[in-house]
Amino acid sequence: MFLVTNTKMMIEALNSDIAACVPALNYRTDEELRDAILQIRDQTKSSALGINLIVNKSNIKLAKQLATCVELEVDFIITSLGSPEKVIDVCKPKGIKVFCDVINLYMAKKVQDLNADGIIAVNSSAGGHLGKLSAKEIINEFKDEITIPVISAGGVGTKSGIAKKIDVGFSGVSIGSPFIACEEADISQEYKNACVDYGKEDIVISTKISGSPCTVINTPYVQKVGTQQNWLESILSKNKKLRKWVKMITFFKGMRSTEKAAFSSTYKTVWCAGPSIEHTKEILPTKEIIKRLTT
Repeated sequence: MFLVTNTKMMIEALNSDIAACVPALNYRTDEELRDAILQIRDQTKSSALGINLIVNKSNIKLAKQLATCVELEVDFIITSLGSPEKVIDVCKPKGIKVFCDVINLYMAKKVQDLNADGIIAVNSSAGGHLGKLSAKEIINEFKDEITIPVISAGGVGTKSGIAKKIDVGFSGVSIGSPFIACEEADISQEYKNACVDYGKEDIVISTKISGSPCTVINTPYVQKVGTQQNWLESILSKNKKLRKWVKMITFFKGMRSTEKAAFSSTYKTVWCAGPSIEHTKEILPTKEIIKRLTT
C-alpha cells in the first residue's frame, strides 16, 4: 500500500507466516530500499518477501529498484500499471517469482503469455486502483483461459471472506486496506481513525490522485474538492499524443498529494482505502489483524 506499508509491518507479517509485499516507492532512495530489504531478511526467516513495482513511465526509479530487488534476491515481485515483460525477463533466470496486477481477461492472457508466475486479479471492490469486474465475474472469465495461479485482490476483510474466494477457485487473496489501521503504520492517527470510523458506503472513486480511478474515503475534504479531473486535465488526457505525458504528470502530482495526506493530522486530506475497511473496528498490531483474518 503506497505510503502505508513499511518495514515494521513487513517483519510482523512475515513472522506471522503470511506473504508480505511493500511498494518500492515507499522508500525515497535506493539506499533506503536496500536497507529495508536487508533489515527484513535479518529479522525474519520467511521466503515470502515481495516488492511492488510500478512499471509504467511515471516511475523513473524503476530500473534501479528492479536491479536492487534482483541483486538482493527478493522472493517475488508484483508489477502494476504497465507491461511486466522486462521484469519477468530479468527475474526468471534468478528464480524470483513475478505476479502481475490485471483487471480483465485480456491483460491476464498477455501476462500469462509472458510467462508470469501468477496473476493478481484486481476486482471492483479493491482499494486504491481498482478494476471494473467483480471477483465472481473475473473467476468465471478466467477459469477456461488462465492456467497459472489467480489471486483475488479486493473486498476481503474477514476470515470467511478469504474462504469464499478460495471456494470459488482463486489460489489466494491479496489484502491491503484492513492493515491501514495497524499500530506499526507510520501514518497519521486521523488516517487510521478514518478507517475505523468510516465503512464501505463511504468509499468513492476519484481520478484526481493518479489520473486512473482510485478509491478514497469520502471525507468532507473530498466532498469539497470533488473526485473528477478538472476540464483541462480531462481534455488533455483524451489527446492521444499527450495522454501518456499528462497521465504521468497527474500521477506524480497525485502521489505527492497522497504523500502529504498520509502524514497529515487533519481530515482535509485524501486517504486511499477500499470497502473492506467495513470490518475494521479498532486499531490493532499487524499480527492481531492477521489472527483476525486467519483464526
